[in-house]
Amino acid sequence: MIGRLRGILVEKIAPEVLIECGGIGYEVTMPMTSIYALPELNEEAIIYTHFVVREDAQLLYGFANKVERKLFRLLIKVNGVGPKLGLAILSSMSADQFVSCVSHDDLTTIVKIPGVGKKTAERLLIEMRDRLKDWQAGSDTSSSEGFALNVQQTDSYVNNAKGDATNALVSLGYSQQQADKAIKSIFSADKCSEDLIRDALKAML
Repeated sequence: MIGRLRGILVEKIAPEVLIECGGIGYEVTMPMTSIYALPELNEEAIIYTHFVVREDAQLLYGFANKVERKLFRLLIKVNGVGPKLGLAILSSMSADQFVSCVSHDDLTTIVKIPGVGKKTAERLLIEMRDRLKDWQAGSDTSSSEGFALNVQQTDSYVNNAKGDATNALVSLGYSQQQADKAIKSIFSADKCSEDLIRDALKAML
């Protein structure tokens, strides 16, 4: 099991990053809430990981802290919720925001997450209620060990911000039409891709 990576952040094209550890580059898929917390390229970062082995692939999912990873692991235990949907949920809201939705039976907000229909949202509320009964809001949710809230990117990354943001939304489960519409509604030339993705996700919730 690969539980944590510490190395140099080489690439950041949401929702994937490439982190070099001891000369080996690891491709890690992360929710947007964690990508927002990453440092600039070529700086050191620590990513908490969840390792998945399938017949056709070995996949690493990464998180800014142990709390996000813990929630992800609880989410994928829900019937019908796989890693992709787990990432979509954590990209749309923070761990504590999701816990708040569950505690308040906020079906309306959860059903707006890409890939979450009414039945899945109802199942999430029912199954996660017991699993989250001892959850302490705000515990260890801040950026930690090597993370700094800094979304400024290199020029080469910003130049294709609109395309990168659109592709990231599609990878999170939105249709191409939904992604295009959302990005268009909040687009500004001075925003980097992370800003565009964050604002688009807020606009759709």
